[in-house]
Formats: sequence, C-alpha cells, structure tokens
Amino acid sequence: MVSFIFARMLARWGRAASQLAAAAELTRRVAAPRAAYLSDRSYSKVGTAASAAAATVTAPSTPAASSPSKRPLNKPEVTLNVMFWSKACPLALPPNSPLRLEEPHYEGIKRVMLKLLLFYSKQSKSIRGANVVYRRIISQVDKPAIYDVFQLEKTFKTTFSLLILHMWLFLRRLKEEGKEGVEFGQYLYEIYNHDLELRVSKAGVNLLLTKWMKDLEKIFYGNIVAYDAAMTPEAKHDDLANVIWRNIFSEDGSGLSNDAAATASVQAMARYTRRESTCLSLTGKEDIFSGNFMFTSLENKPNPGKMTN
Repeated sequence: MVSFIFARMLARWGRAASQLAAAAELTRRVAAPRAAYLSDRSYSKVGTAASAAAATVTAPSTPAASSPSKRPLNKPEVTLNVMFWSKACPLALPPNSPLRLEEPHYEGIKRVMLKLLLFYSKQSKSIRGANVVYRRIISQVDKPAIYDVFQLEKTFKTTFSLLILHMWLFLRRLKEEGKEGVEFGQYLYEIYNHDLELRVSKAGVNLLLTKWMKDLEKIFYGNIVAYDAAMTPEAKHDDLANVIWRNIFSEDGSGLSNDAAATASVQAMARYTRRESTCLSLTGKEDIFSGNFMFTSLENKPNPGKMTN
C-alpha cells in the first residue's frame, strides 16, 4: 500500500521535476562565457569596434527579408508628429489585470516537495520571470501595430532590429538593479538567443547556422553599445535618431534620409524609445523581475496615459 501511494506521488510530481530539470539545463547554459557580456565590464570589452559595427553592419539578408523596401504600401497614414509626447508613466500591469502572472502558492506536502525540488529558489524564480519578460518583448515586436505605426515592412531584418531595441531597453532598466539585474539579464539573454536561433532557422537558414549566430551576436552588441552612447548626457539630441535610422531603417548603414516621411518615422521612434526607457525606470523592481508589465500599446485604440495619437 505504501509503495502504491509513493508511486502515485512520484507520478504526480513528474511534471514539476521535468520543468526543474529544464531550468537546471538553462542555468548551466547561462553560465557560459557569452552570458558575461551583460555585465558592465563586458560593455567595455566590446569597445570601439562594436560601436563601429553598429554603424556599418546590417543583418544578412534572408529569404524572409529579400524585399529592398521597408515601407509597406497601401497602409493607412499615421500622424506621427503628435505621438509619444505624453508624460511617462509606469508600465506595470494593474493588480486586477488578466495579463498578470503570479507565482503559484501551494500549501502542505505540495509546497514541501516543490521546495525540495528548488522550485522556489531564487534561480528558478528568475528563470521563470525572464521567460515572462521575453514574452512581453516579443509580443511588442511581433505585433503588426509597431510596423504600421513606424511605417516599416516586416522582414527578418526589421524584426531582429526591433527585438534588439526592446532587449536593450529592458537590459538598460536591469542595470539600475546592480548585480541582481545583471544576473537576471543573463537568463533573459539566453532565452533571447535560443529564440533567435529558431527564428533564423524558420527564415530558411539551415546551413552555416553557427556563423549566422555569431554575425547576429556581433550586430546585437554593436547596436546596444550605440544605443547606450546615444543616451548619455554628453550625446547630442539627434544622436539617438541617427542610431535608430542606421540600425533599423537604413538598408546600407548610410546617414539619415532627407525624405520627410522617413524622418518623421525615425523621430517618432526616437521619442518612443526615450519614453519607454523612462517608463521602465518608473516601473517597480517587483513588476520588472516578474514580467508584470506591458510596453506602451501601439494598437489603434484608447490607452490613456501611455500614448497620444
């Protein structure tokens, strides 16, 4: 009888054990040297070469990014000049939001077993939180709204560039939390890297995948160094717009276009970027680490306090 009960308990906890095994594997992978890039020290390792890469390197073309034009045709016009001027506010989800994800609270034997399996360890909680955060990031990047608002064609390159921008925004916020933020950023980066590998494969690149990932990693760090530099107190006001143009809008890394429509899109994205950075800084640590926040909605619907159309 005892053996039967014990067998049922093992079966009941099988799922939890497999999840924790996956978490342990992710932890092992995060310990790899490339995870150390996310520390403050690592930014200095990238140095001048990475900054130059941000200005000159663009993502290689893929079957999903073959079109030379980024601006979609027959899209409704958006009044960009009046957008993203509203006062910054925290991005935390309201307590009663159905989008909030809370840590499960178990009692009795279930809680004891989960503790033994390290389900409630700081590391496991950080990995779960990083997964939620990354889902928030790709939700913003994969929605059609961001391409419609900023008049971008959805290609591998533009999606990758927007993914870097939003990763940088969140990593910038994490740096405000010191060592704890850097450690969380390592988990987030590993999740991003795994997702990016899947996206590259989905785009049709199956040969020389390792080389592709190295090239994209170089672009990633070049871009974030350039964004950091453009947000320093010493930077000129137009520096951020110029970096956004090179990293996201330009096909060849050239200077900002004189085209009025392109300029309006770039300037709007620069305002959006500055505002999101401030909003994230206003968002509390608990909501940041749990992923209980949402980037400013770009959907064409009322969203008081977050966006002015």
